[in-house]
Amino acid sequence: MTMDDEKKAPFLSRWSKLKQEAEKPVEQKPEAPAPVLPPVESLTPESDFTGFMDPRVGDALRRVALKKLFSDPHFNLPDPYEAYSGDWTGGEPIPEAMLATLEQMKQLLRQPVPEVEKKDVSPEEKPQPDEPGRQDT
Repeated sequence: MTMDDEKKAPFLSRWSKLKQEAEKPVEQKPEAPAPVLPPVESLTPESDFTGFMDPRVGDALRRVALKKLFSDPHFNLPDPYEAYSGDWTGGEPIPEAMLATLEQMKQLLRQPVPEVEKKDVSPEEKPQPDEPGRQDT
């Protein structure tokens, strides 16, 4: 079939032909052997780990090699510029006088708030609750 004949053929026949071509077995290329790797016990941080990253190397072996690499203390140093990597509990505590002025601390610690002196208010001065259905004018 030429290109023009394929364009004129009905859709289903073209689709069927492409599907049959796709189902044909593809010749497998002989797979190259996995790279020769040194024993994991002999690895040091200076060793070459690129062979362990080859896709033909099993995941379990790759993980063991990476675990060996990252066990080096060089990789365990926290980043001094990372906000959550340091221990920030060693600073000076907030003085009690300052804590007393913080509104949030009054609620969190449930400390009693000193009462303001109440002055006698006559019943006329007391705010009346709104009555249902009443509209202010």
